[in-house]
Amino acid sequence: MARIDKINGEVMRELASVIRELKDSRIPLMTSVVAVHVTNDLRYAKAYISVMGDDNTKKKAMEGLNSAAGFIRRQIGKRVDLRYTPEFIFELDNSIEHGSHIDKLLKNIK
Repeated sequence: MARIDKINGEVMRELASVIRELKDSRIPLMTSVVAVHVTNDLRYAKAYISVMGDDNTKKKAMEGLNSAAGFIRRQIGKRVDLRYTPEFIFELDNSIEHGSHIDKLLKNIK
């Protein structure tokens, strides 16, 4: 396993933990980290976030995460031993919701 893959996994686990601990009413409980890709220079981390709910709920959750980005970065810095703590870029990921929709369609066929 490559070093960057280990870093991605560690950052992903800690990011999920930090997000669960946030006390922002805009971020629902059904918010999960799907994947994290840290750049090789460790300066940036693109975090793919899945939020269950309507478009308004997703928009508010992303606003909440972006407003907490500095706090999240500091928490990750304390928890993960890296030379640099990456700056987070949050992207909405609909893959879980898409999979759930496909699953529902397949059940309707049966």
